[in-house]
Amino acid sequence: MSEYKVEIITQNDKDALFDRLKQKVQYERKANIHGACVKLLTDNREFKEEWEDNFKFMNEDIRPHAKIFSIEDGGELRVLYEPISKTCIIKNCDYYGWIKSIALAAISDFFEEYHSEHRRYSTHGSVVDCGGHAMAIIGPPGTGKTTLTYGLLQYNDFNYISDDWFFTRLFANAAVVYSSEKNSYIRDDLAEVWKEFSHEVNQVRLDNKKRGIADVKSLFKGRVRETSTLKSVVLLEREKSNPEFRELQPQEALNFMIEKDFCNPHQLVRDERKLLIRRKFFGELFQSVDVYLLNTIETPEESLDRIKNLIIG
Repeated sequence: MSEYKVEIITQNDKDALFDRLKQKVQYERKANIHGACVKLLTDNREFKEEWEDNFKFMNEDIRPHAKIFSIEDGGELRVLYEPISKTCIIKNCDYYGWIKSIALAAISDFFEEYHSEHRRYSTHGSVVDCGGHAMAIIGPPGTGKTTLTYGLLQYNDFNYISDDWFFTRLFANAAVVYSSEKNSYIRDDLAEVWKEFSHEVNQVRLDNKKRGIADVKSLFKGRVRETSTLKSVVLLEREKSNPEFRELQPQEALNFMIEKDFCNPHQLVRDERKLLIRRKFFGELFQSVDVYLLNTIETPEESLDRIKNLIIG
């Protein structure tokens, strides 16, 4: 789970906080996240610069669908969310990773409430493409999602789509996935597992959490895609008593996701209505793709060997 608790606040509470804190804002930047506009307001120059490197630019004349307000106010970390205007006020945060994840969570909340014929959903997971077919990797924190994603991307047949969040559009008989970020927020230890990326990783300017924004076109030598058709989903667990790898039926996969809180520590709203929306989405998704459960108790190389041929050929 995330190391912060989301406090749901009213519109009046949000307005009062904003009036008190708005004079602290030094930077404002808008991002284009899958066609939605998210506005960052902050007093942190590093957050502003990482945001610019991380997300696609959005024109200033586009009104925001969500706002992320990150301010140093003294005291402990607090995350307050007003769901009607999709405004998140983050106080005393020193980690950009949470800023960008909360921004993606706010847009996830927006898409869940935005009903149209073109249904869009966001998922906390990674996606790679091979020959126009995509594989998603989804798992609770600490099960090796990032390690396996970059392991696959060592091979020239695989293309990068997203390594943290992705968007999905469901059709009658297919699911199309889309990238969420312009560039990747990577850990400095990535090259310790996969030496292939050591040169590029060493060029990344790291923040106080030993992470930084990497140019994915450079990192993956141009093997970057915006979208693909989802063919398979690999769910991750790390349980010594369970089999290393097996295929799942759709209901088994849905039960796993519900049990693991949808493998997403950054859900801003958790209630019965949201649970039903998320259950319905994943239930439909798993009907249209092949789903596997990988137990990452083996070495990264052994786990990689179990999944790398699922979408080749």
